Amino acid sequence: LVFGAALIRAADYPAPVEADWVVRDFRFHTGETLPELRLHYITVGARTGEPVLILHGTNGTGRAFLRPDFAGELFGPGQPLDAATHFIILPDAIGAGKSSKPSDGLRTSFPQYNYDDMVQAQYRLVKEHLGVGHLRLVLGTSMGGMLVWVWGEKYRDFMDALLPTAAQPTAVAGRNWMLRRMVVDLIRNDPEWNGGNYAQQPRSLKLAQVYFGVATSGGTQAIYRAAPTREKADQILDQRLAQASNADANDVIYQMEASRDYDPAPQLESIQARVLAMNSADDERNPAELGIMEREIKRVKQGRYVLIPTGPETRGHGTMGLAKLWKQYLAEFLQPPVQASK
Repeated sequence: LVFGAALIRAADYPAPVEADWVVRDFRFHTGETLPELRLHYITVGARTGEPVLILHGTNGTGRAFLRPDFAGELFGPGQPLDAATHFIILPDAIGAGKSSKPSDGLRTSFPQYNYDDMVQAQYRLVKEHLGVGHLRLVLGTSMGGMLVWVWGEKYRDFMDALLPTAAQPTAVAGRNWMLRRMVVDLIRNDPEWNGGNYAQQPRSLKLAQVYFGVATSGGTQAIYRAAPTREKADQILDQRLAQASNADANDVIYQMEASRDYDPAPQLESIQARVLAMNSADDERNPAELGIMEREIKRVKQGRYVLIPTGPETRGHGTMGLAKLWKQYLAEFLQPPVQASK
């Protein structure tokens, strides 16, 4: 609460409100059901404002968007998502934060969820619980960006605009999938994991997390500036390995594997909403040199793609968390389209 209050004073936007909603007998894509699926969420602004849904990345939570470098750039007076005129919804996805997840007690008996399940749950939260019949914008970063693509295909007329960032509308493959699998294998091959029935977190979890973070985020230039010598690199790595973490091994495995069947590419032409896709040129998980976004955005009827160039402030896959680097594009995107003169 103190942390939240500090953010509010700094950013000058309405106080965030946290709540839970329980869905009864939620059915997953596998046919499995959960008697009670808890969905945690935060809202900012009054329900009378234009509704905006913002989706977090793997291992993240909705609260991550309350940081000064995101909310402080977007939610304040006169900013693109001014909370005085917008109703901002920040859910925790299935398997993350305070929403239902394996570590709540079911462990490896928790249903095998995927991104479609996450989006279905978010849709029900927004429509059934919050009473929102139409969204002005769905915005997401990293996994949240991938969920935005799923939203655009699954609920085509439910939103005006989509803004997927740090994501691509294609299957998770190449280095991205290889590294995800290595995280899973590191944990599962650790005897301390014990088939998911561990008494304390296996030591491989921290190693896997730090490994994945260094390999897939931070930006090559930024990391080298921070660690220009072997000694400095060791110091930073030691600090990361020593940091306390509340992560759970089973939760991490489920989070990584949830992307296994993600692939919106076959249905891109079906998206009806306006789309502004944004990536950074130094994104380690979505390499710009592959040309995937330039190719796929052409299949989106009202699509535009912006690539943020590598610079002193970019942080690779983490760049899109720095809203000041791209909020001008969001502001332009949300302007009403110019009507053609008759």
